[in-house]
Amino acid sequence: MELHDVWFVLIAVLWIGYFFLEGFDFGVGVLTKLLARDRSERRVLINTIGPVWDGNEVWLLTAGGATFAAFPEWYATLFSGFYLPLLLILICLIIRGVAFEYRHKRPEDRWQTNWEHAIFWTSLIPAFLWGVAFANIARGVKIDRDLEYVGTFWDLLNPYAILGGLVTLSLFTFHGAVFTALKTVGDIRMRARKLALGLGLAAAVLGLGFLVWTQVSKGDGTSLVAMIVAVVALVGAVGMLKAGREGWSFALSGVTIAAAVAMLFLTLFPNVMPSSLDPAWSLTVTNASSSPYTLKIMTWCAGIAAPLVMLYQGWTYWVFRKRIGTQHIAADAH
Repeated sequence: MELHDVWFVLIAVLWIGYFFLEGFDFGVGVLTKLLARDRSERRVLINTIGPVWDGNEVWLLTAGGATFAAFPEWYATLFSGFYLPLLLILICLIIRGVAFEYRHKRPEDRWQTNWEHAIFWTSLIPAFLWGVAFANIARGVKIDRDLEYVGTFWDLLNPYAILGGLVTLSLFTFHGAVFTALKTVGDIRMRARKLALGLGLAAAVLGLGFLVWTQVSKGDGTSLVAMIVAVVALVGAVGMLKAGREGWSFALSGVTIAAAVAMLFLTLFPNVMPSSLDPAWSLTVTNASSSPYTLKIMTWCAGIAAPLVMLYQGWTYWVFRKRIGTQHIAADAH
């Protein structure tokens, strides 16, 4: 296996990690309006992800940086062609981070309500747009012979991509509801479990349609295996949730996300960004990659730094592993 193939796999792993981790905290952000009944319950939801949400976003920075360094042509075409949706995602992530930090700084009702609205919308919009973006990458976009995107923003809003966005939105919200059931106690835990069952069924219907569409149009034997794993894991996640086993349900919902993202990357390889105008104009792991020397240096750096980062993030989750409820929220807490 060549180094550019290795880095394609590593970038896929980074995106899987990002969607697994950021997926549930996007879902929790959406649940601040769908599940929480009052400000105290919204505070409980925010506290479940408070210690980890910013660490989860490190996976996005790493995935973007790895793409830039390992496949500069892919990075350039992707970020120029998808400029508007990616800019909107970036703005949402910035506002979302500010909302988490500033919501409790002042006691006024209007101040806190506005930031709570910001948390909801800046969680929902990226959860949808990431699905739109990756669906378009898997489907193929208008790339010319100069390896440049020549389509428009509206070309990205096709039925397949919109379905992809609905899949990620529903799946992330389900993932977040399961995480909430895992991390809370009392009535909010029971309601999160009940809501997650409905969200799981919606995600199953949308996800099955999207994955079958992908398999029929782009898939092969390996992608079919990934699709089966995703479907079985999602069914298992719903079943475990009904049995009251939130930990297993959360693990299986994570496997669903991982298998679905892996399926998209399997349908891509050896392309990284297919051209819908002419397959010969597609970006591949060969024509989009950096030099072998650059990839070699990157491999050494990643081999040293990545385990340390993962150990630190795992320790963070261990430290903040306990369940919380409204009884843990001080009466005068902003």
